[in-house]
Amino acid sequence: MCIASRFARWRVASVAAFIALAALLAACASKPAAPGESIAAIVGSADRSPADRINDIRRKPADLLAFIAPRPGMVALDVSAARGYTTELIARSVAPTGKVYGQNAPRDPARVAPTQPEGAAPPPASASPPAPTLAERARNPNLSIVPVLRGFEDPAPPEVANGGLDLVTLMFNYHDLGHMGVDRAKMNRAIFQALKRGGTYVIADHSGRPGTGISESGTLHRVEEAFLKQEVEAAGFRLAAEGDFLRNPADPRDRNTPVPTMPKDEFVLKFVKP
Repeated sequence: MCIASRFARWRVASVAAFIALAALLAACASKPAAPGESIAAIVGSADRSPADRINDIRRKPADLLAFIAPRPGMVALDVSAARGYTTELIARSVAPTGKVYGQNAPRDPARVAPTQPEGAAPPPASASPPAPTLAERARNPNLSIVPVLRGFEDPAPPEVANGGLDLVTLMFNYHDLGHMGVDRAKMNRAIFQALKRGGTYVIADHSGRPGTGISESGTLHRVEEAFLKQEVEAAGFRLAAEGDFLRNPADPRDRNTPVPTMPKDEFVLKFVKP
């Protein structure tokens, strides 16, 4: 074979190898970050508020997001969003194409107030910065947060009320629905209806003692885990996973704030719409 012919074949092979290498590098560059890396970036975002970072100590957001598993493009509903701590975390996780509705109920004078306020006495105002309101979080141009004012029994806006949601969360407020007199069966059915097939419903709350049901919602601010599971499954949901990252077996669960002072025993449950 002449030198020119061999050189031509070598040149073709080299070009092919270069193209293959370039394609491989492009694929690696476009590969999404590993879940742990994405979550670390979300929790460590420089524009998160100082109040949220203080709240992180108790709420363990990295573990929570790993358990919930929100993904870019999802449409979610955070029920009883309050000031929107969880709403914002989910919004960051589903960005840039996803959306989160943050639901709070209209003020109703007929609702029964708890006998005791939740937790220990609040710290002095100077002890910690105030958390942003849900409306303030919604003004972040990089996040799609939509505050909605709707009753608990029908929490999803009309545009997503019939299979338009991928994810629903209810963080540490299911117990409050007891002393407030909310029709929880109706609420759970509405959430079931709003979720797509395979959609998830994640609930976290303070654990009550066996046999107490939701009877201590306005005093100890707790709900029995087995009782909550039964109520949610009655709406058609299937229990898919249980998170233990907020558990505290040492909590006797017989007080609003444990004595001696320690974190409350808290459960996190993931339900799926079959």
